[in-house]
Amino acid sequence: MVARTFTVAFEGVDARLVEVQCAVTAGMPAFSVVGLPDKAVSEARERVRAALTAMAIALPSKRVTINMSPADLPKEGSHFDLPIALALLAALEILPKDAVAGIMSLGEMSLDGGLIAVNGALPSAMAAAENDLSLVCPKLCAAEAAWVDATSVLGANDLTQVIQHFTGQRLIEPASAGEVTRETNHRDMRDVKGQERAKRALEIAAAGRHHVMMVGSPGSGKSMLAKRLSGILPPMTPTEALETSMIHSLSGLLDEGGISRTRPFQEPHHTASMAAIVGGGRTAKPGEISLAHNGVLFMDEFPEFPRNVLETLRQPIETGEVIVARANAHVRYPCRFMLVAAANPCKCGYLADPARACARAPICGEDYLGRISGPLMDRFDLRIEVPPVAFSDLNIPDPGDSSPTIAARIQKARDVQTQRFEGIKGHRVNADAEGNILEEIATPEPAGLKLLLKVAERMGLSARGYHRVLRVARTIADLEGCETIQRDHIAEAISFRLVQSDRITAEKPRKAS
Repeated sequence: MVARTFTVAFEGVDARLVEVQCAVTAGMPAFSVVGLPDKAVSEARERVRAALTAMAIALPSKRVTINMSPADLPKEGSHFDLPIALALLAALEILPKDAVAGIMSLGEMSLDGGLIAVNGALPSAMAAAENDLSLVCPKLCAAEAAWVDATSVLGANDLTQVIQHFTGQRLIEPASAGEVTRETNHRDMRDVKGQERAKRALEIAAAGRHHVMMVGSPGSGKSMLAKRLSGILPPMTPTEALETSMIHSLSGLLDEGGISRTRPFQEPHHTASMAAIVGGGRTAKPGEISLAHNGVLFMDEFPEFPRNVLETLRQPIETGEVIVARANAHVRYPCRFMLVAAANPCKCGYLADPARACARAPICGEDYLGRISGPLMDRFDLRIEVPPVAFSDLNIPDPGDSSPTIAARIQKARDVQTQRFEGIKGHRVNADAEGNILEEIATPEPAGLKLLLKVAERMGLSARGYHRVLRVARTIADLEGCETIQRDHIAEAISFRLVQSDRITAEKPRKAS
């Protein structure tokens, strides 16, 4: 007789259904696991054997075969321990076969039968709901999985509790969803002295999810500005929170089952590898760009990142997803993020500072910012200079708006975009608009169109640059509550697009005598 139960195998954020079959037959005593298992799954038989022995359950002197179907799908991870144990107990007639056949389970087992938390409980619960199954998992994962209210989630501390539940001795209460974590951000835009133009650019970028490049000398406030983005971004919608949490669940980043409505803010170091940024490794895990899905990816010292890492960002920026292709894996991760890059104008950092004249200008700037390719630079919607702030301005109270005030304006603009793109798949903000939809929502008035065409011809804008100016202008109009794009909106969008932030064509500053 063959006993069956279900679990999942992960392919990116997708959880594929896996049927775990167990047969106890006559023959030489053996315990084998088949179905393309990796090392962790193959070792499950030893953990299951020890756990059953600790519970005074002896395996018969027969041949035990565990098959995981589909057999050609790679099985990776320690979460197969619990379903293997349940299938075996059903084959030994310790658990009812029909009860085990109607559940999905996942969890790692210790040698004494305890259940250890594993990653991926949230996407597993989604798969269980789609297949009309209940989910059994370690108790530490139950609050996370219970966010999917379309299925019953049972959380247990050990295998004994699972056995008692299915034999009717002591039922397990269905788990409740974790708390919505509310992060308090004490960083205010008012902390940044001056830099009004940079603040305006970040407000526009946050309203339409546009990519930003900031160039300025060391200590001018680039990182300080970027780290205050979290305080002005609107909270994630329930759909966005679920999308992001599924990625974080696979990476083990959800804290005690809580889901956050705060947009993620990832800031990888410039020594990070391609696999760390884009995703990959032996098991094709999500990278920083996917962890920043629906949030911000801040890359400080942008030219210092390896060239191959920077170039891999070009396609994800355009498509909003990344495909990690490996010899044994081909997975897709979503990655709709707002890229905020910061860079010095040259290697020494003082190319445009007359007080510290760069001795190698303009070659220093050409070499340094030349590490960023033209196609990648063309994907930044806004490029801004962040000049150094005078010491006399540091002690003056900043007259600008606070983060809550800016956030209220951004939320209002986002609400307009939500209504605009309602029912249009794949479109949530102005940065997503393209093709006929962009022409429909971002056709400027005749005076603005004339200005844009004139600038595009004189400055040699690419087609991508032309469309990005229109998207930014649409966002500026939304911030001001205008239904049509006017000439002033086009002019401001162009000013952020064509600024020569590196000034590498400027004359070499003269040294003071």
